[in-house]
Amino acid sequence: MRRLLQSLLLKLTGLGLLRITLFDDTYLRYVKPGLRPVLIASGVVLLLLGIAAAFSRTGNGGHAHDDHDAHDGHASGAHDGHASDAHDGHTDGGHEAHAHDGQEGHDGHDHSGTPKIAWLLVLPALSLLLFAPPALGAYTAARSGAKPVAVQKKGFGPLPATSPLPLTLTDFTKRVQQDRSRAIQGRTVRLTGFVTPDATGDGWYLTRIIFTCCAADSQTVKIHVYGSGSAEPPAADTWLAVTGTWHPAGTLGTTSAPAALDARLTTPIAQPINAFTDDLPITPG
Repeated sequence: MRRLLQSLLLKLTGLGLLRITLFDDTYLRYVKPGLRPVLIASGVVLLLLGIAAAFSRTGNGGHAHDDHDAHDGHASGAHDGHASDAHDGHTDGGHEAHAHDGQEGHDGHDHSGTPKIAWLLVLPALSLLLFAPPALGAYTAARSGAKPVAVQKKGFGPLPATSPLPLTLTDFTKRVQQDRSRAIQGRTVRLTGFVTPDATGDGWYLTRIIFTCCAADSQTVKIHVYGSGSAEPPAADTWLAVTGTWHPAGTLGTTSAPAALDARLTTPIAQPINAFTDDLPITPG
Protein backbone atom coordinates (compact mmCIF):
# COMPACT_ATOMS: atom_id res chain seq x y z
CA MET A 1 0.00 0.00 0.00
CA ARG A 2 2.87 2.36 0.80
CA ARG A 3 4.43 1.81 -2.60
CA LEU A 4 1.05 2.42 -4.25
CA LEU A 5 0.81 5.82 -2.54
CA GLN A 6 4.35 6.75 -3.57
CA SER A 7 3.68 5.81 -7.17
CA LEU A 8 0.42 7.75 -7.23
CA LEU A 9 2.00 10.91 -5.79
CA LEU A 10 4.87 10.81 -8.27
CA LYS A 11 2.56 10.38 -11.24
CA LEU A 12 0.09 13.07 -10.15
CA THR A 13 2.85 15.60 -9.47
CA GLY A 14 4.55 14.84 -12.77
CA LEU A 15 1.31 15.19 -14.72
CA GLY A 16 0.50 18.43 -12.89
CA LEU A 17 3.86 19.98 -13.80
CA LEU A 18 3.45 18.97 -17.44
CA ARG A 19 -0.06 20.41 -17.58
CA ILE A 20 0.91 23.88 -16.33
CA THR A 21 4.01 24.09 -18.55
CA LEU A 22 3.07 22.39 -21.84
CA PHE A 23 -0.58 23.29 -22.33
CA ASP A 24 -0.77 26.88 -21.01
CA ASP A 25 1.31 29.51 -19.21
CA THR A 26 0.01 28.80 -15.70
CA TYR A 27 3.57 28.14 -14.52
CA LEU A 28 4.29 31.88 -14.87
CA ARG A 29 2.25 32.39 -11.70
CA TYR A 30 4.99 30.67 -9.72
CA VAL A 31 8.36 30.97 -11.53
CA LYS A 32 10.18 33.07 -14.10
CA PRO A 33 9.83 32.08 -17.79
CA GLY A 34 13.42 30.80 -17.97
CA LEU A 35 12.59 27.90 -15.64
CA ARG A 36 10.06 26.33 -18.01
CA PRO A 37 12.49 23.71 -19.43
CA VAL A 38 13.46 22.68 -15.90
CA LEU A 39 9.82 22.20 -14.93
CA ILE A 40 9.11 20.12 -18.05
CA ALA A 41 12.13 17.91 -17.37
CA SER A 42 11.09 17.51 -13.72
CA GLY A 43 7.56 16.54 -14.75
CA VAL A 44 8.83 13.87 -17.15
CA VAL A 45 11.22 12.43 -14.56
CA LEU A 46 8.54 12.27 -11.85
CA LEU A 47 6.07 10.62 -14.21
CA LEU A 48 8.62 7.97 -15.26
CA LEU A 49 9.56 7.31 -11.63
CA GLY A 50 5.88 6.84 -10.76
CA ILE A 51 5.39 4.36 -13.60
CA ALA A 52 8.57 2.50 -12.62
CA ALA A 53 7.42 2.31 -9.00
CA ALA A 54 4.07 0.84 -10.09
CA PHE A 55 5.75 -1.89 -12.19
CA SER A 56 8.21 -2.60 -9.39
CA ARG A 57 5.32 -3.13 -6.99
CA THR A 58 3.68 -5.59 -9.39
CA GLY A 59 6.90 -7.55 -9.78
CA ASN A 60 7.61 -7.74 -6.06
CA GLY A 61 4.04 -8.85 -5.39
CA GLY A 62 4.41 -11.90 -7.61
CA HIS A 63 7.77 -12.87 -6.13
CA ALA A 64 6.47 -12.55 -2.61
CA HIS A 65 3.56 -14.87 -3.49
CA ASP A 66 5.93 -17.59 -4.74
CA ASP A 67 8.03 -17.33 -1.60
CA HIS A 68 4.92 -17.61 0.51
CA ASP A 69 3.85 -20.84 -1.25
CA ALA A 70 7.31 -22.33 -0.82
CA HIS A 71 7.31 -21.43 2.85
CA ASP A 72 3.89 -23.06 3.33
CA GLY A 73 5.09 -26.25 1.68
CA HIS A 74 8.21 -26.45 3.81
CA ALA A 75 6.32 -25.75 6.98
CA SER A 76 3.74 -28.43 6.17
CA GLY A 77 6.37 -31.09 5.47
CA ALA A 78 8.29 -30.29 8.57
CA HIS A 79 5.15 -30.50 10.66
CA ASP A 80 4.15 -33.91 9.28
CA GLY A 81 7.59 -35.38 9.81
CA HIS A 82 8.19 -34.23 13.36
CA ALA A 83 4.79 -33.57 14.90
CA SER A 84 4.52 -36.90 16.76
CA ASP A 85 8.05 -36.87 18.23
CA ALA A 86 7.84 -33.24 19.17
CA HIS A 87 4.55 -33.83 20.98
CA ASP A 88 5.90 -36.75 23.03
CA GLY A 89 9.04 -34.88 24.02
CA HIS A 90 7.44 -31.65 25.17
CA THR A 91 6.70 -31.05 28.83
CA ASP A 92 4.10 -28.69 30.14
CA GLY A 93 6.85 -26.16 30.71
CA GLY A 94 8.04 -26.67 27.16
CA HIS A 95 4.56 -25.93 25.87
CA GLU A 96 4.49 -22.68 27.84
CA ALA A 97 7.93 -21.63 26.62
CA HIS A 98 7.06 -22.47 23.02
CA ALA A 99 3.83 -20.48 23.22
CA HIS A 100 5.59 -17.55 24.81
CA ASP A 101 8.34 -17.52 22.18
CA GLY A 102 5.77 -17.79 19.41
CA GLN A 103 3.91 -14.83 20.83
CA GLU A 104 7.10 -12.75 20.90
CA GLY A 105 7.89 -13.72 17.32
CA HIS A 106 4.40 -12.74 16.26
CA ASP A 107 4.70 -9.38 17.98
CA GLY A 108 8.03 -8.82 16.26
CA HIS A 109 6.47 -8.95 12.78
CA ASP A 110 6.21 -5.63 10.90
CA HIS A 111 2.52 -4.94 10.36
CA SER A 112 3.06 -1.27 9.51
CA GLY A 113 1.16 0.09 6.51
CA THR A 114 0.45 3.48 5.03
CA PRO A 115 -1.13 5.79 7.64
CA LYS A 116 -4.51 6.98 6.48
CA ILE A 117 -3.49 10.59 6.98
CA ALA A 118 -0.73 10.10 4.39
CA TRP A 119 -3.38 9.94 1.69
CA LEU A 120 -3.98 13.65 2.28
CA LEU A 121 -0.73 14.23 0.38
CA VAL A 122 -2.66 13.31 -2.75
CA LEU A 123 -4.77 16.48 -2.47
CA PRO A 124 -2.08 19.11 -3.30
CA ALA A 125 -0.77 16.94 -6.13
CA LEU A 126 -4.30 16.51 -7.46
CA SER A 127 -5.01 20.25 -7.18
CA LEU A 128 -1.97 21.02 -9.33
CA LEU A 129 -3.41 18.73 -11.97
CA LEU A 130 -7.03 19.86 -11.83
CA PHE A 131 -7.02 23.34 -10.30
CA ALA A 132 -3.77 25.30 -10.14
CA PRO A 133 -3.38 27.64 -7.14
CA PRO A 134 -4.02 31.32 -7.96
CA ALA A 135 -1.26 33.82 -8.64
CA LEU A 136 0.05 36.26 -6.05
CA GLY A 137 -1.90 39.50 -5.96
CA ALA A 138 -3.30 42.24 -3.76
CA TYR A 139 -3.61 40.01 -0.69
CA THR A 140 0.13 39.32 -0.75
CA ALA A 141 1.09 42.89 -1.70
CA ALA A 142 -0.96 44.39 1.14
CA ARG A 143 0.99 42.30 3.65
CA SER A 144 4.49 42.92 2.32
CA GLY A 145 6.65 46.00 2.39
CA ALA A 146 7.73 47.79 -0.76
CA LYS A 147 10.99 46.72 -2.36
CA PRO A 148 13.83 49.22 -1.74
CA VAL A 149 14.71 50.95 -5.00
CA ALA A 150 18.39 50.72 -5.95
CA VAL A 151 20.37 53.94 -6.19
CA GLN A 152 20.95 55.17 -9.75
CA LYS A 153 24.74 55.59 -9.84
CA LYS A 154 25.22 56.68 -13.45
CA GLY A 155 22.87 59.63 -13.32
CA PHE A 156 19.73 60.20 -15.36
CA GLY A 157 19.42 60.94 -19.05
CA PRO A 158 16.77 63.26 -20.50
CA LEU A 159 13.23 61.93 -20.65
CA PRO A 160 11.68 61.31 -24.08
CA ALA A 161 9.17 63.89 -25.26
CA THR A 162 6.44 61.23 -25.54
CA SER A 163 3.24 62.09 -23.70
CA PRO A 164 1.96 60.28 -21.82
CA LEU A 165 5.37 58.79 -21.06
CA PRO A 166 5.33 55.01 -20.36
CA LEU A 167 7.42 54.22 -17.28
CA THR A 168 7.84 51.24 -15.00
CA LEU A 169 6.99 51.71 -11.34
CA THR A 170 10.66 51.41 -10.43
CA ASP A 171 11.75 54.03 -12.97
CA PHE A 172 9.03 56.41 -11.80
CA THR A 173 10.15 55.98 -8.17
CA LYS A 174 13.78 56.65 -9.10
CA ARG A 175 12.88 59.78 -11.03
CA VAL A 176 10.83 61.08 -8.12
CA GLN A 177 13.32 60.33 -5.34
CA GLN A 178 16.75 60.44 -6.99
CA ASP A 179 16.70 62.66 -10.10
CA ARG A 180 17.99 66.05 -8.95
CA SER A 181 17.13 67.57 -12.32
CA ARG A 182 13.43 67.08 -11.46
CA ALA A 183 12.68 66.08 -15.03
CA ILE A 184 9.54 64.23 -13.90
CA GLN A 185 7.90 67.39 -12.58
CA GLY A 186 4.79 68.28 -14.57
CA ARG A 187 5.22 65.32 -16.94
CA THR A 188 2.25 63.11 -17.74
CA VAL A 189 3.22 59.48 -17.29
CA ARG A 190 1.52 56.13 -17.91
CA LEU A 191 2.07 53.37 -15.36
CA THR A 192 0.66 49.84 -15.31
CA GLY A 193 -0.01 47.42 -12.49
CA PHE A 194 -2.76 45.88 -10.39
CA VAL A 195 -4.79 47.50 -7.65
CA THR A 196 -3.97 47.01 -3.98
CA PRO A 197 -6.36 48.74 -1.55
CA ASP A 198 -5.02 51.26 0.96
CA ALA A 199 -6.11 50.19 4.45
CA THR A 200 -6.47 53.84 5.47
CA GLY A 201 -8.91 54.54 2.64
CA ASP A 202 -6.76 57.39 1.33
CA GLY A 203 -6.35 56.43 -2.31
CA TRP A 204 -4.98 53.03 -3.38
CA TYR A 205 -1.76 51.45 -4.67
CA LEU A 206 -0.73 50.57 -8.18
CA THR A 207 1.39 47.47 -7.66
CA ARG A 208 3.77 45.09 -9.38
CA ILE A 209 5.12 41.89 -7.83
CA ILE A 210 8.60 40.96 -9.02
CA PHE A 211 10.02 37.41 -9.10
CA THR A 212 13.77 37.10 -8.67
CA CYS A 213 13.44 33.36 -9.23
CA CYS A 214 9.99 32.26 -8.08
CA ALA A 215 7.01 33.24 -5.96
CA ALA A 216 8.88 32.40 -2.75
CA ASP A 217 11.36 35.27 -3.23
CA SER A 218 8.91 37.82 -4.66
CA GLN A 219 9.19 41.53 -3.90
CA THR A 220 6.66 44.32 -4.25
CA VAL A 221 6.80 47.76 -5.88
CA LYS A 222 3.96 50.19 -5.11
CA ILE A 223 2.90 53.65 -6.27
CA HIS A 224 0.32 55.49 -4.17
CA VAL A 225 -2.47 56.72 -6.42
CA TYR A 226 -4.79 59.59 -5.56
CA GLY A 227 -8.03 60.05 -7.44
CA SER A 228 -9.32 57.67 -10.08
CA GLY A 229 -12.17 59.55 -11.70
CA SER A 230 -14.74 57.85 -9.48
CA ALA A 231 -15.84 58.05 -5.87
CA GLU A 232 -14.97 54.41 -5.19
CA PRO A 233 -11.46 52.99 -5.63
CA PRO A 234 -11.02 50.24 -8.24
CA ALA A 235 -11.51 46.64 -7.18
CA ALA A 236 -8.52 44.80 -5.78
CA ASP A 237 -6.40 42.84 -8.30
CA THR A 238 -7.78 44.84 -11.24
CA TRP A 239 -5.06 45.48 -13.82
CA LEU A 240 -4.97 49.11 -14.90
CA ALA A 241 -3.02 51.54 -17.04
CA VAL A 242 -2.98 54.78 -15.04
CA THR A 243 -2.22 58.15 -16.64
CA GLY A 244 -1.36 61.07 -14.39
CA THR A 245 1.30 63.32 -12.87
CA TRP A 246 3.48 63.15 -9.80
CA HIS A 247 1.61 63.95 -6.59
CA PRO A 248 3.48 66.95 -5.11
CA ALA A 249 4.76 66.34 -1.59
CA GLY A 250 8.18 66.57 0.02
CA THR A 251 11.17 67.67 -2.03
CA LEU A 252 11.28 66.27 -5.54
CA GLY A 253 14.56 64.50 -6.26
CA THR A 254 15.03 63.37 -2.65
CA THR A 255 13.71 60.49 -0.56
CA SER A 256 11.28 62.88 1.13
CA ALA A 257 9.25 62.91 -2.09
CA PRO A 258 6.67 60.11 -2.09
CA ALA A 259 6.29 57.74 -5.03
CA ALA A 260 2.73 58.89 -5.67
CA LEU A 261 0.56 59.81 -8.62
CA ASP A 262 -2.43 62.05 -9.20
CA ALA A 263 -4.51 59.94 -11.58
CA ARG A 264 -6.28 61.62 -14.48
CA LEU A 265 -7.30 58.49 -16.38
CA THR A 266 -7.51 54.80 -15.46
CA THR A 267 -7.96 52.17 -18.16
CA PRO A 268 -8.57 48.48 -17.43
CA ILE A 269 -6.17 46.15 -19.24
CA ALA A 270 -5.65 42.41 -19.50
CA GLN A 271 -3.04 40.94 -17.20
CA PRO A 272 0.22 41.17 -19.15
CA ILE A 273 2.27 38.13 -20.03
CA ASN A 274 5.20 39.52 -18.03
CA ALA A 275 3.01 40.22 -14.99
CA PHE A 276 5.67 39.29 -12.44
CA THR A 277 8.32 41.72 -13.63
CA ASP A 278 8.47 45.48 -13.43
CA ASP A 279 8.88 45.91 -17.17
CA LEU A 280 6.66 47.73 -19.60
CA PRO A 281 3.69 45.39 -20.13
CA ILE A 282 3.54 42.78 -22.87
CA THR A 283 -0.15 42.25 -23.49
CA PRO A 284 -1.53 38.92 -24.72
CA GLY A 285 -2.77 38.79 -28.28
